Amino acid sequence: MKIQRNKVVIIGAGQVGSAVLSTLLSSGSLAEIVIIDKNEKKAYGEALDGSHSTAFAYSPNIKVKQGTYEDCEDASIIVVTAGPSAKPDEVVDRIALAQKNIEVVKEVMEQIITYTMDAIIIMVSNPVDILTYYAQNYFGYPVEKIFGTGTTLDTARFRRILGQKYLVDTKNVHGYILGEHGKTAFATWSSSNIAGVPIDDFDIIYDDVPLDKEAIVEEVKQVGYEILINKGYTNIGIAKSVDRIIQAILINELSVLPLSTTLTGEYGIEDVALSLPCIVTKDGIGRRLEVPLSVDETSKLRASADFLRETFKKTYKGPEPKKV
Repeated sequence: MKIQRNKVVIIGAGQVGSAVLSTLLSSGSLAEIVIIDKNEKKAYGEALDGSHSTAFAYSPNIKVKQGTYEDCEDASIIVVTAGPSAKPDEVVDRIALAQKNIEVVKEVMEQIITYTMDAIIIMVSNPVDILTYYAQNYFGYPVEKIFGTGTTLDTARFRRILGQKYLVDTKNVHGYILGEHGKTAFATWSSSNIAGVPIDDFDIIYDDVPLDKEAIVEEVKQVGYEILINKGYTNIGIAKSVDRIIQAILINELSVLPLSTTLTGEYGIEDVALSLPCIVTKDGIGRRLEVPLSVDETSKLRASADFLRETFKKTYKGPEPKKV
């Protein structure tokens, strides 16, 4: 069946799936959005609520419905938000979610491959790097068509914090959070800049308070937990991240975003998924970029890879991968 280039399927109608739906409804670039969830009543309610929002003036006339996995057959993009997430009263550890959500992803992927091997799949559920690696390597799906949101949101938070410190538009702040979407993530301070001015030079020239790099990276890592304990869940930031990625795909934007994908020798790392800057095309990930890293940053990237690789080995006890 021919792919409908502007059709998106959201798998999971929880807080994140609901926020993704709301954000995509405002984008004006989609023709159809389908929501799938084991709780069919919840999916139906979300779809009905969302569909009525299109009646307002200047709202795009997007078809919104509750569906089944058969709707994946002609979808261009599938967003996976299914599975449990951390709760405010629990010890917040993304890795602790791995075993439960690997089973969820197994069920989801087995359903998806029944109907399509062509759609681009965006993994959102956590721990996103573990689940992305599993989805990319264990179902025979084209690896370039599966990737995780990775550190897209972490990077947005990083740039926002720096923009607020120096009172500049966040869009003029450049730099990445790379590696794991979690505790071993790190900042690319060696290449970070504001409007082309290296961050260290900008700090000396334009600010009286020295930059505390460790405190900023720690804030990036902890802000999700802060949102969780105050609000009960996180959903708006990740929904905007998904929307940003989808817009890049739909118009073949060739944007560079830090996405989670399985490495094949970059920086001497392979057989693990984590975030590097990736060129996003209409067909998925076009190329991973080996941006210049300092010796310390390279060491942190490898430590992140080792942590994720060992975690997956401890968590997953099933059959061997299906290589494409």
